[in-house]
Amino acid sequence: MEQYFTDQPAASAGERTQIEVTLGGKKLRLEGAEGVFSARHLDKATAVLLAEAPTPPGTGTFLDLGCGWGPLAISLGLLSPDSQVLAVDVSERARDLSRTNAQRAGVCLQVGSPEEIFAATKAAGGLDLIWSNPPVRIGKKPLQDLLLTWLPLLKSDGEAILVMGKNLGADSMQKWLCAQGFPTRRLASKKGFRLLAVSPA
Repeated sequence: MEQYFTDQPAASAGERTQIEVTLGGKKLRLEGAEGVFSARHLDKATAVLLAEAPTPPGTGTFLDLGCGWGPLAISLGLLSPDSQVLAVDVSERARDLSRTNAQRAGVCLQVGSPEEIFAATKAAGGLDLIWSNPPVRIGKKPLQDLLLTWLPLLKSDGEAILVMGKNLGADSMQKWLCAQGFPTRRLASKKGFRLLAVSPA
C-alpha cells in the first residue's frame, strides 16, 4: 500500500470509512479512506493538539499543513467561522475528503495542493496561524524542508502550533527550529506527544 504522504486519486465510495468525531464542540460523522492518515478515527497526536492548543483568534488566515481528511482545518473553521481557513495536502484523496467533510461540518475551507495553497497564502499576505500534525515519517530532511517552506509565511505576530511524538524527535525538532531562527517553546507534553508553539523568524 502507498504511504499516506504520497499523491493518490480520490477514494471511491467503497473505499471510504466512517469516522464519528467531535470537533469544535460539534458531533460529526465524517469520512476517511485507506491511504489517508488515520483513516478510521481521530489519531492521538491530533487529539492532543485539539485539546491543548490555545483558542485560535476570531479572524485571520489559518493553515492546516498536511490536512488529511480535515480534522484540524474543520476545527479551525468551527472555532473561528470568520477566519479564512486553508488546507493543504499532497494527496488528492486527502484533499477530496477534506472538501467533503467540510461540507458535512458546515464550514468553508479552501483546500488545495501545495502549489495552490502557497499561492493563495501569498495573495492573502501571509498566515496568522498554522496548525499541523506534520508527516514526520517522510524523513528528517524532507520534514525540515517542508517546515522551512511554510513557516516563513507566518506574519510577524503569527504562530504555528505543531504536535509531534517525543519518540519521533519532537525535542530535537524544537532545538533545530530555534537554531533556524524560529523561537519555539513547548506548550504541553501529553500521552507521549509534545505540543510546540513556533514564532516567526
